[in-house]
Amino acid sequence: MINIDIAIEAGAWPAEDELSALAAPTVDAVLVELDLKAANTAELSLLFTDDAHIAELNRGWRGKDKATNVLSFPAFEIAPGDPLPAMLGDIVLAFETISSEAVLEEKPFEHHLRHLIVHGMLHLLGYDHETDEEAEEMEALERRILAALAIPDPYG
Repeated sequence: MINIDIAIEAGAWPAEDELSALAAPTVDAVLVELDLKAANTAELSLLFTDDAHIAELNRGWRGKDKATNVLSFPAFEIAPGDPLPAMLGDIVLAFETISSEAVLEEKPFEHHLRHLIVHGMLHLLGYDHETDEEAEEMEALERRILAALAIPDPYG
């Protein structure tokens, strides 16, 4: 079981109960696809913020002086397939970037948000997209997880 701590810091996000109703089944779908079970309750933090704060984090942690849609901060370094740690880490999401991308890509906001939660979760679980092979594996997982949630292929 994953205990999800939701914090809304900035941005025109939906109410916390709506975000929780989107996040919980999304996180569960990741765990089901990867066949992961927590020995005990694992903790996950979702921070819903704005472009200004995520740009600050992106600059400080990644040396990139711009806003981005999602950042993941694993509590522990794990490899794909490792057991779930008690604390997964933090996923930070930026409202303006996610909103503008959804409009630009003609996707429902909720679909894009759930895709980015999946993307962030995969990073916390040791997946990356630094090489073409890693990117193909991660995108294939995202497609399968989102399909299980009845969300169309975000890369199609």
